[in-house]
Amino acid sequence: MVLRVLVCAVSLAFAAGAAAQAYRWVDKDGKVRYGDTPPPGVNARAISAPAGSGAPAAAPDAAAKGATKGPLTPAEQEKEYRKRQADAQKAAARAEQEQKDAQTRIDNCNRAQAALRTLETGQRVVTTDAQGERYYLNDEEIAKQTAVARQQVSDWCK
Repeated sequence: MVLRVLVCAVSLAFAAGAAAQAYRWVDKDGKVRYGDTPPPGVNARAISAPAGSGAPAAAPDAAAKGATKGPLTPAEQEKEYRKRQADAQKAAARAEQEQKDAQTRIDNCNRAQAALRTLETGQRVVTTDAQGERYYLNDEEIAKQTAVARQQVSDWCK
């Protein structure tokens, strides 16, 4: 029983010490002093506890929010969380769309290069008209289609 009371008392003493505010001041000899209670008549400044002292560290967002604002309420934290989630989703959707656009450019480039190669072979080129009938391109039509294919290659294969 006495041992339990003693353990509780020691635990409370350490807990109170961990929660105490630390101060920094310069004494009359010009030496910097630290303690939990500054002497009267000195210009003492409250400081944060050193790392590893058991005192909770300041949140990284606290410095970004400014010293005049207090901690965020749960509603504000939820709002910030939802904003970060929405931003992350937008960024992921943007990256996915950019990837799709890049793949489309690659596919169009490959098609344009294949059409240009076909037109530049010097062989007869067959195409189909609107009624589904096949016909051969003459030299003038091949030249026009070659110019169009070159333009498509320059547009899609950047």
